Amino acid sequence: MTDTASIADLLQSLPADLRERAVARDAADPLARYRDLFAPSEGLIAYLDGNSLGRPLTATRERLASFVDGPWAARLIRSWDEGWMDAPTELGDTLARVVLGAAAGQTVVADSTTVLLYKLARAAIDARPGRRVIVADTENFPTDRFVLQGIAAERGLEIRWITPDAEAGVTPQEVAAAVGQDTALVLLSHIAYKSGYIADLPAITRVVHDAGALVLWDLCHSAGSVPLSLDADGVDIAVGCTYKYLNGGPGSPAFAYLAAGLQDEVRQPVQGWMGAADPFAMGPEYEPASGIRQLISGTPPVIGMLPMRDMLALVEEAGMPAVREKSLALTGFAMEIADEYLPGVRVASPRAPERRGGHVMLDHPDFKRVVAEAWERGVVPDFRPPQGLRVGLSPLSTSFQEVATGLWLIRDLLG
Repeated sequence: MTDTASIADLLQSLPADLRERAVARDAADPLARYRDLFAPSEGLIAYLDGNSLGRPLTATRERLASFVDGPWAARLIRSWDEGWMDAPTELGDTLARVVLGAAAGQTVVADSTTVLLYKLARAAIDARPGRRVIVADTENFPTDRFVLQGIAAERGLEIRWITPDAEAGVTPQEVAAAVGQDTALVLLSHIAYKSGYIADLPAITRVVHDAGALVLWDLCHSAGSVPLSLDADGVDIAVGCTYKYLNGGPGSPAFAYLAAGLQDEVRQPVQGWMGAADPFAMGPEYEPASGIRQLISGTPPVIGMLPMRDMLALVEEAGMPAVREKSLALTGFAMEIADEYLPGVRVASPRAPERRGGHVMLDHPDFKRVVAEAWERGVVPDFRPPQGLRVGLSPLSTSFQEVATGLWLIRDLLG
């Protein structure tokens, strides 16, 4: 999965204690064997951006080729009757079982994150008529904020902004102070895309429900990274992408969760033929399908669903508790290295394990230059303005030696 010679060279340049710790942790890692299942990346020393785009599995290459020769070439349009029509809900049920903590019939794979956020935010607002306020936070990912701004302008609604501590994240107390009888919807990210802070999802959901509103959770940095219990926690609606920790590939379709108890109440606004009760009736009026299928609008992205099937099988085999344990070990190790060996660098992520997601944000005024140079040297983290280097660690594909060598190069580049 990496350039072995380059890693070996960098490992030798590490302080003996750090090198020994990295090697020992890899030797004791119960998930180490999974790393060999990912496709190699020539010239790559350390991939520290798994929370932006997950690495492809080697098995995915064969799956894609088999699809071209099999269902597509051999069966052609007959494949719609032989599985493609049900793929969005069938794969949604798998995703719900493996990573969302949700029963079948509540999750669908379709569209992009942005489109699903729009559809479900609009639907939730319409399900609370007479309420004119949306609550959101200023630290959320731009897409979430932009979608809400567009809906508010379109519907003449007010957005009530929470401005949280960028490193501490949105708290239940801040949400309680923002919601009221005028609130229709609260939209928040479960894991902050900058700091990696994990919001108190159960407590915030209860606060929103006490106000009579609905809550839409963005799970982009959560799905496949931390265990979730959407059903048990009373979540109304959730949306997430599949190209990060679910390794679906660039542009892979997103997923939407809609709790069973809301499926007769919520109506999404993009009325396409694939979400109709009988798509092939070709009737004059739209009648939504029953259940979760109503969230589908256009033709399902069948090819885009293929890669994540391999990763979901891997995650199910490893188990989310083990994935989370490895994730915490990796992020904890990254913070140790930053504290001990990166002078002038500040850890801008939660120290408490229960509040830390699958990535760590490091802060330094020279990181924009450093990240660009690191990419040229085969170490790939990402940069987030104004001066953050984000270390994204995908547990099944990342080694402790990779973390150590990657961050040691960052130290060299800082001078």
